[in-house]
Amino acid sequence: MAQQHLEPTNPLAGPVPGNALAGYLRAQATEFLRALRQHRETGTGDSLDAARALRRSARRISGSLHTFRPLLDADWSEAMRPELAWLSGTLALEHACASRLERLLGALHRLSGSSAFPAHVEVAAAGRAAGPARAGAAGAGSGTRAPAPPERGNLTVGAAKAGALLDRQLTLARTRAHSTALQALGSARFHAVADKVALLASEVPLAATAPASDLRPYAAAAEERLTDAVAALPLITAGSPYNAEALVHGLSPDPAPHPQDAPWHQVRLLLRLHRYAREVLHGENAPVDVRLLTAGQALNRHRDAAEAAAAAASAARTPRIAPATAYALGVLHADQRHEVEAARFAFQQSWQKQTVGTP
Repeated sequence: MAQQHLEPTNPLAGPVPGNALAGYLRAQATEFLRALRQHRETGTGDSLDAARALRRSARRISGSLHTFRPLLDADWSEAMRPELAWLSGTLALEHACASRLERLLGALHRLSGSSAFPAHVEVAAAGRAAGPARAGAAGAGSGTRAPAPPERGNLTVGAAKAGALLDRQLTLARTRAHSTALQALGSARFHAVADKVALLASEVPLAATAPASDLRPYAAAAEERLTDAVAALPLITAGSPYNAEALVHGLSPDPAPHPQDAPWHQVRLLLRLHRYAREVLHGENAPVDVRLLTAGQALNRHRDAAEAAAAAASAARTPRIAPATAYALGVLHADQRHEVEAARFAFQQSWQKQTVGTP
């Protein structure tokens, strides 16, 4: 696809001074401290809302330090960014495990048409059963065909055991992630980060030239990096529901992430940085760009499906599992890779609309 640029949405008529960056960072630091206070008030540290708010503000601070780094104290910024990335990543693990389990059990339920899951597995799967054609509908909506339905008899035999295996593995991973998050929030490393964010809420270490600088060129550079990354995507394979290379790689003995997915994950990150840069420019009045939102949702679906497919493939490598269980996990892996391709096609359609359509 030829490289094209996003049509500007509500472009700013004049320069945006560095003080706008300072105001944005102070506001995000205040949100961070508010979420931290909420977390501490829960006593047990189980507040999902507080953890989500901490991640949200940490990502925005870190992203802004990256995009506008020439306007900030270099030593402070370079020391702060990896710590915020560590915190955000650590807090995201538990939610990721829970969402992955829900997605996989729902897909198994849909594919097998079976109610032969253990009771605790069936409850989680039921939440996904309301949309029994999720992957198929995604493919239909994007012009791709859904995968041929597996033989229900063979799949039903192994689906319950596959669901139970995934439940054990991902519940254990979620428990470990929860413990890791609690340990992180009680660590000296986290307290050092929190102290720096508290200082940021009152004083932003801008470079001497920042107040007189225009923020728009830095935001434009973030957009340029995004459009370049999209132009490099292998969109030629994004219109097919099945990608044989991805399927073979996922079920191979090699547990490494599929190399095809990495460029898409990078675009998702760059799209997020572009959104944050727009927030800095527009402040509290930042307009909601529905087109960017749609593209971001497609990339989130891509990430979720790719990670779910990897989890299914990992479970299929469990030693001494029954052939029927391995078969069910293989079908599940293929189903999630189909969702990966459908999400890529949906992103492609969304991106083409926002780059060549009318704003």
